[in-house]
Amino acid sequence: MCGIVGYIGKRDVAPLLLEGLQRLEYRGYDSAGIVITSRTAAGKPGTLKMVKAKGRVRELEAKVPKRFAGTTGIAHTRWATHGAPSDENAHPHLDADNKVAVVHNGIIDNASELRAKLTADGIVFLSDTDTEVLVHLIARAQADTLEEKVREALRHVEGTYGIAVMHADFNDRIVVARNGSPVVLGIGEKEMFVASDVAALVAHTRQVVTLDDGEMATLKADDFRTYTTEGSTTTATPTTVEWEAESYDMGGHDTYMHKEIFEQADAVDRVLRGRIDDRFSTVHLGGLNLDAREARGVRRIKILGCGTSYHAGQIGAQLIEELARIPADAEPASEFRYRNPVVDPDTLYVAVSQSGETYDVLAAVQELKRKGARVLGVVNVVGSAIAREADGGTYVHAGPEVCVVSTKCFTNTVVAFALLALHLGRIRDLSVADGKRIIDGLRRLPEQISEILAGEDEIKRLAAEYAEAKSMMFIGRVRGYPVAREASLKLKEVSYIHAEAYPASELKHGPLALIEPAMPTVAIVPDDDLLEKNRAAMEEIKARSGRILAVAHQVQEKADHTIVVPKNENELDPILMGIPLQLFAYHTALAMGRDIDKPRNLAKSVTVE
Repeated sequence: MCGIVGYIGKRDVAPLLLEGLQRLEYRGYDSAGIVITSRTAAGKPGTLKMVKAKGRVRELEAKVPKRFAGTTGIAHTRWATHGAPSDENAHPHLDADNKVAVVHNGIIDNASELRAKLTADGIVFLSDTDTEVLVHLIARAQADTLEEKVREALRHVEGTYGIAVMHADFNDRIVVARNGSPVVLGIGEKEMFVASDVAALVAHTRQVVTLDDGEMATLKADDFRTYTTEGSTTTATPTTVEWEAESYDMGGHDTYMHKEIFEQADAVDRVLRGRIDDRFSTVHLGGLNLDAREARGVRRIKILGCGTSYHAGQIGAQLIEELARIPADAEPASEFRYRNPVVDPDTLYVAVSQSGETYDVLAAVQELKRKGARVLGVVNVVGSAIAREADGGTYVHAGPEVCVVSTKCFTNTVVAFALLALHLGRIRDLSVADGKRIIDGLRRLPEQISEILAGEDEIKRLAAEYAEAKSMMFIGRVRGYPVAREASLKLKEVSYIHAEAYPASELKHGPLALIEPAMPTVAIVPDDDLLEKNRAAMEEIKARSGRILAVAHQVQEKADHTIVVPKNENELDPILMGIPLQLFAYHTALAMGRDIDKPRNLAKSVTVE
C-alpha cells in the first residue's frame, strides 16, 4: 500500500522521481523519501544522498536541496504499517555505513525475530519499520555481487515484499525483487525505470515488464535481466501499457473522484464495446477460457473480493443467479482464505480486484489454484498478478482510477458481471428474448448514467442538508442491499461520517432502535416486485420520526427527499442506483472540507494483509 519509483540512466534523477511519487501518492501518503547517486568510473564507490519527510510528497519536494544531482535513484511514498508516520520511519532506509539503500512495499512477518538477532549482534536501528531489518541483512551479506547480497538477505525473510535496492559499491545498477507486492520495470531508450504501478512510468515509457512472485531483476541504464530468487534466468517479454499519461490527469476537475464519477458513461461504453453478439443475443468474453461444455458443468459460483470489489461481487452473484440460474454468492477474500474452505471441483471461483494486486484476493487465488480449483479474474489492470494467476477472466476496462475510493471501477465491474451472467445464461436456459432484453438494457446504461450526472446540482444541495449528520443508515432489499452497502462504504470512506447498511427486512430485528430525527436513512427503492415491501420499511422509519432520503424510480411520498433515477431492466437497476450516491458522498465530503482523493488512514492498492 505504498509507492516505489526508481530510475537509472543519464537524466537528472531527482525531478523524475518526485514526479513519479506525485503520480503514486494515492498508494500511500503519510511520508516520502528519495535517495540518489551518480555512476562513477568502474570499481569506484559512489555516494548515496538521501532526503526524507513526514507528510505528503510536497513536503519532501520542499526539503530537496537545489543542488541534488544524480543519475540513479529510488524513492518511496509510504502508508504506515510498522511505525508511526515520521521522518525516521520514512523510506528509503540506509545501513550504518550509508552504503545500502532500500525501499520496500509489503510486510516482513518475522521482522521482530530478525531485529532481535541483529540487535544482539550490535546493530543499532534508527526506525520502527520492518524494512530496516532487510537493509542490515543486505549490508551484512558476505556475497560478492549486489544480486547475491539481496538474494542471501531474502532467504531470511518471511512475508511479502516489493523492493528496490541501491548500493554505493555497485552504483551502475538497481536490484529489485517481488513476492506478493507489485514491481513493474519500464523499458526506455538507454534508461530504465522501476515502479510499483505503471502510473509512475507512462509519462516516460509504455513498454513494461511485470515481475512474478519469486522473481528478481537487475536494472542498468542500457540493459536489464530477470531471474528467480534461486538464481535461474527467466524470460521477460515487454508488453505495451494501454493507458497514456493523460489518463492520469484531472482533466479540468477539482478532484480525481469527481473526474472518475463523470467518466462512468464512457467507461461503461468501453466495457461493452466489441463484446455484444446481437445475432445470438449474447456476449463474447474470449478471455474466460471456459467453453460451453465446461460452463454447463459449473454447479456453483463463488465470488471473492474485498471492500468495493466485494460489494460488486454481491451484485454479480445476484445477476448470475437471476440470469444463469446458477447458485452464486460473494464472500470477503480475507475471510475465505482463513476459514479452511471446502473447495468443490464443480464450483467456479471468481476473484475481483481493481488493481489485480489486492493481497488477500491474490492469496486466495493462489490457495485455490493449489487445491485444483478453476479461477477466473475480474480485474482492471492488464497483466496484474491476479490476471496472470487466474485460469481466465475478463478486464473491466475502466481506465486508471487514481482516487483512493473506487467509483468508475465499481460500476464497470458490475457491468462486467452482467456480461458474464448473460454469457452463462445464454449457454444454459436464458431465452433469446431475455438475452435481447438485457442487451438493450446494457446499451441504455451510458445515456442513463449521463442523465443521472446531469442532476449533480440537486444532489449537491441534498448533500449539504445531510452533511451535519453524525451517523447515517442505508437500507435496501435483495438487489438494493449491495447498493446500500457500497453507498454506506463510500460515505464513511470519504466524509468520515459513521454509516451502516442493513437489509430493509432486518430493521425491525434490531436496527430500528437507532432511528431518531438525528439519524437519517438512505433507502434504495427500485420499482420492482419489492416496491411495496420497501415502502413498508419507510413507513416504519417515519413512524419513529426518522428522516429519509430515497433513491428511487419515482418520488416516494414517505421520503423527505427523493433522488429519482431512470428505470432500466430490474436486473440492471443496481448499476444506476449507486451512481447518485457516489455524488452524494462526494458532495457531503466537499461540504465538510475533507481531503477527498486521499482520505485519512486509507490507500488505494491494499497489497498487505
